[in-house]
Amino acid sequence: MDFLQTVVDFLDTYVVRQGIPVGDQTIPFMVLLLIGTGLLLTVRTGFVQIRHLGHGFAVATGRYDDPDEPGDVTHFQALTTALSATVGIGNIAGVAIAIHFGGPGALFWMWVTAAVGMATKYSEVTLAQRYRDVDRSDEHKHKWEGTVSGGPMYYIERGLGPGWKPLAVLFAVLLGFTAFLTGNAVQANTVADTMLSEFGVPVVVTGLLTAGVVAAVILGGISRIGRVTSILAPLMALVYVTGALIIILANVGEIVPTLTLVFVEAFNPSAGVAGVGTGAFLVTMMWGVQRGLFSNEAGQGSAPIAHAAAKTDEPVSEGVVALLEPFIDTIVICTMTAMVIIITGVWQDRHPTEIQLSGGDLSWVARAEDGHFRSVPEPSEALIEDGTQDVGSVGVPLIAWHEVALEGLYVDEAQTEPFTGTIHPGAGEAVGDDGRTHTVLHASAVESGAPLTMLGFRAGLPGIWGQYIVIFSVLLFALSTAISWSYYGDRCAYYLLGSRAVLPYKIVFVGMHFLGAVVPLAVVWSLADVFLAIVIIPNLIALLVLSGQVREMTTSYFQRRPWLENAEVQRRLREGKRGG
Repeated sequence: MDFLQTVVDFLDTYVVRQGIPVGDQTIPFMVLLLIGTGLLLTVRTGFVQIRHLGHGFAVATGRYDDPDEPGDVTHFQALTTALSATVGIGNIAGVAIAIHFGGPGALFWMWVTAAVGMATKYSEVTLAQRYRDVDRSDEHKHKWEGTVSGGPMYYIERGLGPGWKPLAVLFAVLLGFTAFLTGNAVQANTVADTMLSEFGVPVVVTGLLTAGVVAAVILGGISRIGRVTSILAPLMALVYVTGALIIILANVGEIVPTLTLVFVEAFNPSAGVAGVGTGAFLVTMMWGVQRGLFSNEAGQGSAPIAHAAAKTDEPVSEGVVALLEPFIDTIVICTMTAMVIIITGVWQDRHPTEIQLSGGDLSWVARAEDGHFRSVPEPSEALIEDGTQDVGSVGVPLIAWHEVALEGLYVDEAQTEPFTGTIHPGAGEAVGDDGRTHTVLHASAVESGAPLTMLGFRAGLPGIWGQYIVIFSVLLFALSTAISWSYYGDRCAYYLLGSRAVLPYKIVFVGMHFLGAVVPLAVVWSLADVFLAIVIIPNLIALLVLSGQVREMTTSYFQRRPWLENAEVQRRLREGKRGG
């Protein structure tokens, strides 16, 4: 395990985090590639995300569906399947992290990222539809195999040419493996950890239950997955957004000031609560961009696999449906999360917290010459006098929680007995002047991630409603993500090994789901992030090279207006049902 962690850390440092240094910050190459590709595709498609957003909503409603066209699911089911994988923990935890470190202005840069990501999503789905593999034969077909297979691996090989097949194979291998991790094991782990901490349910019990649900759905193939997600995705969005809207409308007078704060802080950020570089324009922008990219997944290449299964013979008709994903995911749901956190003020509040001296949220910071705090290596020891730290001096290491220096450290939970003594970070303990050794201290600290979002909902809604809305959403988001990612993975297996590999892949997927629920996954989280960063590269290469084809298909589609013929088909179907 130590060796694996070493490999993961190496890849994370030299592959994921490499970039262009600007001051004391680094803009990762991955971010530049994703944003740059999105801007180029925005221009080449004639700003399709603005001009044809309304058409995307119209197609998604089923107004232009033709059941006789090739595919396994409707436009709406393809959208909800992809959204079920996209809308997830990032919408709850990722937004909170962006605001914690980047301040309220980070939300603006999430919006910018979503806007360019819509063009990226449109392009990759349009190509996935054009180059998908459709088996029109019904002989010896099993439900779990499906009749359609598509995604970046197909448009890399078929669009760029056979010489690019090794790149297509690399994509399929990496994404298929990532499906076991990001889309499955870590989702199961999130559910199991939540059920254990909130309700005391053993992780084995949770793992068995959720693995059973996932198995029952995914063994029915994309048709059953589409039917389930078409109910699950709107339900979870409705519950979460309704709860957020109640809080926002209850504080209607704060809406304009909050939005004003977002715009002002986007370009002129203040130091904020975190203070770790917050106050620097680049830091605010980068946190918003990075969280936005990983929330809507544009350019990652996973969503095109779901959209390739849609019933249509017009690739662009599914492309305009796909561009709705970043809009719904980021512009709507992420904005709801951010508004709740900012309006309720929990993002800058300190809350009674148990400080685990060997915990993962513990860190060390020091004040820089510009007044901001920067992360520093842990010292060999730190002296604490009467519970206070020397936060005013430059360069003095300070114990921090979520990168924010703690203002007071106490021995007891009630925070009545200040700690005086020496903290030994390497041993994960603090030795008081009275000779007592502590592995846990207490302080008022700021929160981040999902707990911060939960605090916002809890502060904005009466009783326990806010807490349970977030818990319910975490469970639904994680479960629906695993269901949708199973399809992404089995299409990769189908591409690599043919139909005989689909059922074994699904069985292993269910097994990995249970394993993810019962085994600690710290290394898996890091490994999955590395794979996702690498898998983006072959997809973006294909999108850039094939962008001319996307432009041609876009121009042809909106000149021909083929949806009008499908509208007539829908009219006849409705009349036939009424006549029957």
